[in-house]
Amino acid sequence: MAAEVVAAPRVEQLTGLQAIPVEYVRPEEERTSIGDVFEEEKKVEGPQIPIVDLKDMDSEDPLVRARVMEEMKEAAMDWGVMHVVNHGIDRDLIDRVRSAGKAFFDLPVEQKELYANDQASGKIDGYGSKLANNASGQLEWEDYFFHLIFPEHKRNLAVWPKEPSHYIEATQEYARQLRRLVSKVLALLSLGLGVEEGRLEKEFGGMDEFLLQMKINYYPKCPQPDLALGVEAHTDVSALTFILTNMVPGLQVYYDDKWVTAKTVPDSFVVHIGDSLEILSNGKYRSILHRGLVNKEKVRISWAVFCEPPKDEVILKPLPELVSEMEPACFTPRTFSQHVRQKLFKKNQGALNGSK
Repeated sequence: MAAEVVAAPRVEQLTGLQAIPVEYVRPEEERTSIGDVFEEEKKVEGPQIPIVDLKDMDSEDPLVRARVMEEMKEAAMDWGVMHVVNHGIDRDLIDRVRSAGKAFFDLPVEQKELYANDQASGKIDGYGSKLANNASGQLEWEDYFFHLIFPEHKRNLAVWPKEPSHYIEATQEYARQLRRLVSKVLALLSLGLGVEEGRLEKEFGGMDEFLLQMKINYYPKCPQPDLALGVEAHTDVSALTFILTNMVPGLQVYYDDKWVTAKTVPDSFVVHIGDSLEILSNGKYRSILHRGLVNKEKVRISWAVFCEPPKDEVILKPLPELVSEMEPACFTPRTFSQHVRQKLFKKNQGALNGSK
């Protein structure tokens, strides 16, 4: 008789423990940099993630629009991450998206399990918790819900939560409005590279093929936040990532050889440059290392939308206009799926070799 397979508990089911399980404890050398996130956010000295105001991104005055482009270009080149404000997405819609995501995670675990994914079989859409993807077997202090939200003809509404009842409608409209914003940001970033404004979007597959994947990250209260991470240090494989939060701090970026804690900026998105855009820009735009802290006082929720090229149909390589004898190509051509596999292989090898 086969042994019964017992599913691992979701992270939210561990919050009542006095001590976190050993598989969530970070290595000692990593823990030295983990501080109290609320104290970290209050710090005013040192560098801060730039804020880019998009209010005039649609201005008919080319000089006014150029100022917005320069601000975004500078942030993308220096930091690889920025807060964007006056982005044009309805505040009421954002409130509904936040409400829907929170309401889903407020459901009993048994109800959420009806939407569970199965990473082992390749079914990544749905409700899940991070599996160990390196040889060290370390886990991250988060549960999540993941699904594709755009383009509409590629999404699978069967895996979207039916509860709360407003989840599907709010997320559909959010996807449409965010997709328009993505096009505008890509246009500004194209101009910042000195190419025509539609170039980056075209290289990433255009309106019909560029994918928007949403991951709602749920970081429960952690009894020992100085020992754990919500998400370990990484760069995003996407072209761009747009992050909305419930205004609880947690994001840190590694800038100038130290961890900088992102402020909670009202009515803003955090926008990351991802690896795919770093490759096309030949390293001019930066994909920055970042991670997530947890805390014992408040649940943190973030809505991350990863804007990704199609897996195999597009070749990622530096734009020819950005390559010269003085500035040779910094990256070899690869598809998106090849890049993801290379990155995972390097991570596994690093863990096997005992490196961070």
